Amino acid sequence: MGIQEPEEVLAENLTVVTEFLLLGFSSLGEIQLALFVVFLILYLLILSGNATIISVIHLDQTLHTPMYFFLGILSTSETFYTFVILPKMLVNLLSVARTISFTCCAIQMFFFLGFAITNCLLLGVMGYDRYAAICHPLHYPLLMSWHVCGKLAAACGIGGFLASLTVVNLVFSLPFCSANKVNHYFCDISPVIRLACTNTDVHEFVIFICGVCVLVVPFFFICVSYLCILRTILKIPSAEGKRKAFSTCASHLTVVIVHYGCASFIYLRPTANYVSNKDRLVTVTYTIVTPLLNPMVYSLRNKDVQLAIQKMLGKKGSLKL
Repeated sequence: MGIQEPEEVLAENLTVVTEFLLLGFSSLGEIQLALFVVFLILYLLILSGNATIISVIHLDQTLHTPMYFFLGILSTSETFYTFVILPKMLVNLLSVARTISFTCCAIQMFFFLGFAITNCLLLGVMGYDRYAAICHPLHYPLLMSWHVCGKLAAACGIGGFLASLTVVNLVFSLPFCSANKVNHYFCDISPVIRLACTNTDVHEFVIFICGVCVLVVPFFFICVSYLCILRTILKIPSAEGKRKAFSTCASHLTVVIVHYGCASFIYLRPTANYVSNKDRLVTVTYTIVTPLLNPMVYSLRNKDVQLAIQKMLGKKGSLKL
């Protein structure tokens, strides 16, 4: 018998990871039950809120405009986005075994990132829509025709999932040996890539570049759009005209600040800087609070949506009578 090389002995001792353990909120002990109730209520509010927005936009003819077309797509995307994360998180809060298979972890990351990036791109397109409506009102029907809207929506979806596929392929092409405890409540990039048993610097750099492309670039265009919008609004002579023009942007701007702020904090920095407890709190914000914020902001601050909801409720009341 020949003497085994050190590399061969090391390879034999390594265990290939077939499943991950999601630690999530396991360190919180008895508080997990209270968290389950809170997160379940929030999840039901997210589903009902986004379903209301989608239904109202579909049923009310006055909302059949590009702005509400993209809002309906954003609400649909955010509904699926939360569906990828929250049901599994809720089950894990009540479960002792918090495992997820290697394949399911990759699939969860793919769909989560796909819908998250699609949302970022949609918010960028919605910023351009407001720019076209306020700065170029005469050319708006041409700039934002239904044909153009369809192409922009398709580009957001395709771009989002292509970027997601690139990132997931980079993460799961790495070797995972014995470490399998994901210090998070779902398969996110930083907690998973830290478990790889090899140097990940190149992979992390490419993922960072992807993050810049899907976060910084759309946000830059949103900022430029709003600078042009602000300049146009300041030229409006009447205070009522200024208020009306800005009110159509306020809801979108609120969602943009929360969404891009939280996402940039998590993804535009090295994995080595990942701090589990603080980052988990920020992640809760953009996986739960932001999808809840979207329907709340657009229904509470937007008079068109409020009137459409009232009309829909009025019709239901008259049908019962």
